[in-house]
Amino acid sequence: MGVPQFKEIRRAYGFDEVAIAPGSVTINPEMTNTDFSVDGITLSTPILGSAMDAVASPKFASTMDGLGGMAVMNLEGVQTRYNNPDDMLDEIVEASEESVTGILQKVYSAPIREELVGERVQEI
Repeated sequence: MGVPQFKEIRRAYGFDEVAIAPGSVTINPEMTNTDFSVDGITLSTPILGSAMDAVASPKFASTMDGLGGMAVMNLEGVQTRYNNPDDMLDEIVEASEESVTGILQKVYSAPIREELVGERVQEI
């Protein structure tokens, strides 16, 4: 049995450890390029919207696309379980701390409706 090979760990920095200070060189915004590519898809805004029900809806995904970003919608979430998912999200948000677990279980126990998957994609 041989000795396992390990990868070298490199130091990483967080936001609290990095400071941006003005320098002597100025770059005009029109000279910059923030394009970001993922598997052949190029985004002009290097932002991916999270696939969380509280974040990504068809309207949000469409807006992100118009701004050059990309939203990922959870097709196993409330968007594909209910005709009006906003009502369910409101119910979750307005729930007390004591009752929210039961409400989440109820909301996510509804079956995924195949017709709503296509409908949400069409809305985008």
